[in-house]
Amino acid sequence: MACMKLGSKTDTFQRQGRAWFSTTGLPSDVTVEVGEMSFHLHKFPLLSKSRLLEKLISDKSGEEESCIIKLSDIPGGSKAFELVAKFCYGMKIELTASNVVYVRCAAEYLQMTEEVAERNLISESEVFLNQVVLRSWKDSVRALQTCDDLLPCAEDLNIVTRCIDSLAGKACMDPDLFGWPMMEHGSMQSPGGSVLWNGISTGARPTSRSTDWWYEDVSTLSLPLYKRLISVMESRGVREEIIAGSLASYAKRYLPGLNKRHNAAALMTHTSVLSEDEQRGLLEEIESLLPIQKGVTSTKFLFGLLRTAMILKASPEHLANLERRIGMQLDEASLEDLLLPTFSYSMETLYDVDCIQRILKHFLAMDLATGGASPGLIDDEQLMGSPSLTPITTVAKLIDGYLAEVAPDVNLKLPKFQSLAAAIPEYARPLDDGLYRAIDIYFKAHPWLSESEREQLCRLMDCQKLSLEACTHAAQNERLPLRVVVQVLFFEQLQLRTSIAGCFLVSDNLDGSRPLRSGLVAPSEGGGWATAVRENQVLKVGMDHMRMRVSELERECSTMRQEIERLSRLRNGWSGISKKLGFRVKPQICSTQEDSVSEHQSRSGKIEAISKAHKS
Repeated sequence: MACMKLGSKTDTFQRQGRAWFSTTGLPSDVTVEVGEMSFHLHKFPLLSKSRLLEKLISDKSGEEESCIIKLSDIPGGSKAFELVAKFCYGMKIELTASNVVYVRCAAEYLQMTEEVAERNLISESEVFLNQVVLRSWKDSVRALQTCDDLLPCAEDLNIVTRCIDSLAGKACMDPDLFGWPMMEHGSMQSPGGSVLWNGISTGARPTSRSTDWWYEDVSTLSLPLYKRLISVMESRGVREEIIAGSLASYAKRYLPGLNKRHNAAALMTHTSVLSEDEQRGLLEEIESLLPIQKGVTSTKFLFGLLRTAMILKASPEHLANLERRIGMQLDEASLEDLLLPTFSYSMETLYDVDCIQRILKHFLAMDLATGGASPGLIDDEQLMGSPSLTPITTVAKLIDGYLAEVAPDVNLKLPKFQSLAAAIPEYARPLDDGLYRAIDIYFKAHPWLSESEREQLCRLMDCQKLSLEACTHAAQNERLPLRVVVQVLFFEQLQLRTSIAGCFLVSDNLDGSRPLRSGLVAPSEGGGWATAVRENQVLKVGMDHMRMRVSELERECSTMRQEIERLSRLRNGWSGISKKLGFRVKPQICSTQEDSVSEHQSRSGKIEAISKAHKS
């Protein structure tokens, strides 16, 4: 830290308890009281430097008692006046970035101008402040930190504004082009830029600084000063993502909830712990300062802010703003981010599903307003095998994963689970495997659901959009309603037959029995034919497996058809008994179940017809 030495005389001040004495050998003729500290000094050194002290002493000259002057409101208090008094005596003092603002404000209060004496304390402190402190990044930060204790005097003297302008200007520039802050706490460099070791050039180049080099330093400022600094940086064109990064760094320093456990303890040892009210106020200020553009602020950080805001019981307005910010960029979130615990005693669920539903609503509204991907566009991309996912398909996959995570919660009611699952548009899911997995987990954790409730939930799932692996699992899943199992079996057979037909076509082309389609080039060398033969063998093995699976499905369908017929005969038997007894019994099977049975019989007939056609 740079310093400026003033005076040449030896320090003759001695402290005894709460009093300072000048040991020059002359008796004291004036006592200056500053707070609880008293200074027993001499009039002449003070009169020669301070116009205010000259006036106060002259006012006391007619009194017979000892001259006592009280300076209760001097900026900087007794520590600042101690340096001023030593300067008046010509003793050695050092101006540093940590005390120059105190000295400058005290000198202004005591009217230590050039009219009273040349090279007085006001001019000396101004020279050091402008030519040394404000040219250094670190010293500017230290000086600005001291301004909190010296308001409004530091503000009136324009010291706060000068420090902020200095910091903002340096933060906007490339630190590698200047001596700060690299020269202050980095290694020495030769004129060519290589690192010096014991004055000898090593030839190594210094590591370039990233754009976040100043985050930690400015996070030590108080919130009002930090807000002013950020405002000036924004006006000077600092990129929004850099501003957002600084705000995140500042928040993590003072909000323990944003840090992981192993980092929070270490951070709190260097930072004063704020009360809950102070943390809440800080969080709300940070939220209002964050840029509103999508993608500028990290989604993980926004979720951390939201979680902390829930714990601190922030205002509903700021909670809604955070949910809206997250909704704008929900496609950038991870599953871990979405797992927000329930902090309200009125909610029974483990995770805050309502909050995620509101966030999803914001995303869908924004996606619709910005002309998000249409159903046709998504289908075309999936058919073309595009590796990139649109935001809506990414969010659909994310929500399906979230549903699978919250499904084991026994307190999660069916309407809430169903509402969140149904919020995703049908076209946003290229496959329904994720939704099927979540529904299956929910059925397993809620075995008391009725058949109608299970069917109601399964209506969200399109059996035609299940992969072959998911169909195989669903066909053997006893937790699914019978209607759904029959649908799965039917569409699985269609998928298998389509796959087999495609394999036959490719096999015929490889064997040369049919001409290749246009666009396919027949191999001209022996190595190409050998590769084709190997691929043909692999396809034949796959076809054999598919044929076995088709046979297995046909047997399952036959068994299921017999079971349905048995249930139908049983119902007819009960009807005959009621006629013999002479009264009519209303059917106990509800209309939905009748529709289910008739649909099963219809689908079983279709499966049987397909099976016979295949065997013939």
